[in-house]
Amino acid sequence: MVRWFHRDLSGIDAESVLKTRGVHGSFLARPSKKNVGDFSLSVRVGEIVTHIRIQNTGDYYDLYGGEKFATLAELVEYYTGDHGTLQDKDGTVIELKYPLNCSDPTTERWYHGHLSGPNAEKLLRERDEPGTFLVRESLSKPGDFVLSVLTDDMTSAGRRVSHIKIMCNNDRYTVGGKDIFDTLADLVEHFKRSGIEELSGTMIYLRQPYYSTRLNAADIESRVKQLGQTSDNMDGANKKIKAGFWEEFDALQKLETKVTKNRDEGMRPENKSKNRYKNILPFDDTRVTLQNADPNVVGSDYINANYVINKLMDIDYQKVYIACQGCLLTTVNNFWQMVWQEESRVIVMTTREVEKGRNKCVPYWPTIEGESKEAGRYVVTLLSEKDAADYKIRVMELTSIVSLKYEPTRTIWHYQYLSWPDHGVPQEPGGVLSFLEQVNIKQHELSSTGPMIIHCSAGIGRTGTIVVIDMLIDTIDAKGLDSDIDIQKCIQMVREQRSGMVQTEAQYKFIYLAVLQYIDSTKLTRRAVMVRKWLRIMVRDVYENLGAKGKKDVKKQQSEDKKSGSVRKR
Repeated sequence: MVRWFHRDLSGIDAESVLKTRGVHGSFLARPSKKNVGDFSLSVRVGEIVTHIRIQNTGDYYDLYGGEKFATLAELVEYYTGDHGTLQDKDGTVIELKYPLNCSDPTTERWYHGHLSGPNAEKLLRERDEPGTFLVRESLSKPGDFVLSVLTDDMTSAGRRVSHIKIMCNNDRYTVGGKDIFDTLADLVEHFKRSGIEELSGTMIYLRQPYYSTRLNAADIESRVKQLGQTSDNMDGANKKIKAGFWEEFDALQKLETKVTKNRDEGMRPENKSKNRYKNILPFDDTRVTLQNADPNVVGSDYINANYVINKLMDIDYQKVYIACQGCLLTTVNNFWQMVWQEESRVIVMTTREVEKGRNKCVPYWPTIEGESKEAGRYVVTLLSEKDAADYKIRVMELTSIVSLKYEPTRTIWHYQYLSWPDHGVPQEPGGVLSFLEQVNIKQHELSSTGPMIIHCSAGIGRTGTIVVIDMLIDTIDAKGLDSDIDIQKCIQMVREQRSGMVQTEAQYKFIYLAVLQYIDSTKLTRRAVMVRKWLRIMVRDVYENLGAKGKKDVKKQQSEDKKSGSVRKR
């Protein structure tokens, strides 16, 4: 992303930033201080930072004799992909994995960061409201920006989109002419009032912004405040219009109606009774298929469950979940068959068995310690059950009783979150974050374990919320606090794998609040680590200074003794 371009950073500053905020593979680009017009690529490799010079000939960009590119963005994109490998002089491979982004120049929601011209045109034409506008980074000239506006003029491709250059000089902004502004927001507000005249004489008017849902993770607090504000405008009933969370969630709901995927297996007459809710069915292309099913029994390979993959991560780090509905009496055997088949060792249950008098999930485990329960081809034994804050932890044994070969007993860890109210969300996300941390510690402890299985009642509301929070936390942990996240698009990605994930505006807002609290706690932890490092350095320096002073005092005393003739041999 072009926000990895840091306009005012020196080499020393780049090293400091990458060491304190980056991880292995974090990188940024900056203007070269030695060769005006050239650039430097600063990359963290393990605990050190290396700097790679990029030549700008005026016609193209290259790494002095390497592949040639029209823009700096294309060069970086090439080496962050699978095309080119960078190596240091000693042969060390330099990986460009995670862009370390600079802060956005504005927190205004019409700012879209890294967005190409064609993609901006696609977004604006889909909205099809003349006067809709957005601001994005210039891909051809890092450090400058572009104002893209949908006009009234029609072309063969649809309404024409005007792209107006915004030049940035000494942290001030202009589209040319005498008007110069201190901020991008000031520039946009000015031209919303006056309009912009194109070279052709055509007037361009900025009527309504196209809001972005992308944000820099470190800046999430300001976005949460913006989305939480209620508009001062009144509707027909003189009620204040809902806040931005509803606006983003409503747009997500409209996108959901455009997803057309087959759910034929769940609609089979033989499988209808296996669905807790008749309209909440798994997509065929991502559903979990039960193996070793009876070929003579139609639908014996069916369970209401989907694989959900975290596609926000690099291909090598993509985490797989299984999202499913809560068990019915008729599906308990199928559930344990899935647990065994997928080699899952951690089960996350985010509902009570009964809530407000309604059955949410049958207990699919023995309820007395030491008790065993048969579930089709398997026996489940409850070894222990203990209470923790907001949740229960059960340890179970799962044994296959019909396998033709010896299969060792497996230990299953069952985490049941109890503090999630029905038809609502927890008052604050701390409990959920602590719960997720414990679940993930156990998942990582277990070697060669299969996907984590997560369910509530329908397997889409609380389940989707937990999955999305976990995905975003993993992304931030891997890419750093300065990475870009997009909560709406993350949910959209998850919904393409299981329908309806994250069901309510309250759940949508809760995800924002959970990520905000996680980032705040991460910043505090990092600050504490930095303070400890600083204190260690201070203590070391004090001891070194004391040592140096001690040596100096001894030499001074020896000199005085020598003068007085009282030097003694030691």
